Amino acid sequence: MPQLAIAFQTDKPIHTYGALAAAVEAYGFDVVTVYNDMLYQPAWLPLLEMARATRRIRLGVAAVNPFTCHPINIAGNIALIDEASGGRAYLGIARGAWLDFAGLYPRRTTKALREALACVRHLLRCSPEPLAGEIFSLAGGDSLRWEILRADIPFLLGTWGEQTIRTCIGEISEVKIGGSANPEVVPHFRAIIDSAAEAAGRRGNEIGIVMGAVCVVDEDGAQARAAARREVALYLPVVAGLDPTVQLDPELLARIKAAAAVYDFASAGALVSDALLQRFAFAGTPAALVEHVEALFAAGATRVELGTPHGLTPERGLRLLGERVLPMLQRRA
Repeated sequence: MPQLAIAFQTDKPIHTYGALAAAVEAYGFDVVTVYNDMLYQPAWLPLLEMARATRRIRLGVAAVNPFTCHPINIAGNIALIDEASGGRAYLGIARGAWLDFAGLYPRRTTKALREALACVRHLLRCSPEPLAGEIFSLAGGDSLRWEILRADIPFLLGTWGEQTIRTCIGEISEVKIGGSANPEVVPHFRAIIDSAAEAAGRRGNEIGIVMGAVCVVDEDGAQARAAARREVALYLPVVAGLDPTVQLDPELLARIKAAAAVYDFASAGALVSDALLQRFAFAGTPAALVEHVEALFAAGATRVELGTPHGLTPERGLRLLGERVLPMLQRRA
């Protein structure tokens, strides 16, 4: 059954996260996700607040990178979130963006992600056996020193890369195509996942496809799209060149990058057409969002994630998503 998620940026007072997650759960959404972007709050404490304030909803981080947070810390943190939530956590791992800010230029990232996933799983199993790895290894003879609720916490891989999917396919239950709201890209990745799964002796339908992007909903669709353009400008330079179904003018992309690099998101957003916006964001009226989400489900997405800021104000956006968009989707399902 396709799932609908709400995702939050970690830029809020710590005491607000529990109430936000409780509201998402009360509306009836399936999943709440917390980002772990560079220079924002680490996801773990917001997730802990959310775990304590909810009873049903699945929750997790999408995604943490193993270059600024070692797999030992990732394993310990997600184990605590899973315990606090009573076994409702999932873990997303990705290479991450903007690592150059910290002077990090990871090499062999595909191998690093596979080894990081394997290392986290090894730790969650509390295995004292050594774990060989070229990038992430464990000497053995010890393990996490408390009782872990679940060793089989579901893993999500955030990537646009075919080789990364093929390399990591044995460790994951979902692939997230981050920063995309484009239905045309779903069959492309479904074929890659199915092929990789078959080669690894798995069934492709065991591995879901998550599509997630900026969301701005409002009764005034034009204002919603204008706000979404400014939000999209932050990450469009990262993801626009990754979508195999989009042919973007290199000069236009360079102008967007140049404006975004100096934090002039208004100018960068003004360069984003409606057609381009539709591929990289959810923006418009509640009815427009319903049609957009339905198109992604029809294309084969198993989860759609509606991301920050949600509306012209976060409060109004979440209310419209919970009171208008979700009920319409449920009625039409």
